[in-house]
Amino acid sequence: MLKRDYILRLIREFAEALELVMKKDLSKQRDEIRLMYDQYVGPYSLYHVCTMDEVMDSFERFPPEERAERMEMLAELYYAEAGLMAGIGGDELLQRAFALFDFIDRHDKTFSIARRTKMADIQKRLEQAAAGAAD
Repeated sequence: MLKRDYILRLIREFAEALELVMKKDLSKQRDEIRLMYDQYVGPYSLYHVCTMDEVMDSFERFPPEERAERMEMLAELYYAEAGLMAGIGGDELLQRAFALFDFIDRHDKTFSIARRTKMADIQKRLEQAAAGAAD
């Protein structure tokens, strides 16, 4: 019970922190998002150079009851950061966010309309980027 309370508190804290960051000016958003990686999921540099298999393996260091929530935090960070970037870098972050959201959606017991909405948005943005690249 205490572990579940801790996880719920952590999720709430994360959501509030991300919301505050996204209200700041663009240059501060990037810096603070990088700090959030370190604070909530792990080294920013790791999550931007490793493969998705390595990303998934990195969650082994968290207790099993925290893994889905930590994955969702990372997906949210990728999604938020992609919104600050244009081009290939942003598209890669969107692909990473989608992969994590999709994994969570298939394996977690909790249905989330917000997650599904973000997944649809990511697919739409990636399709638009692909169509733009083809022109």
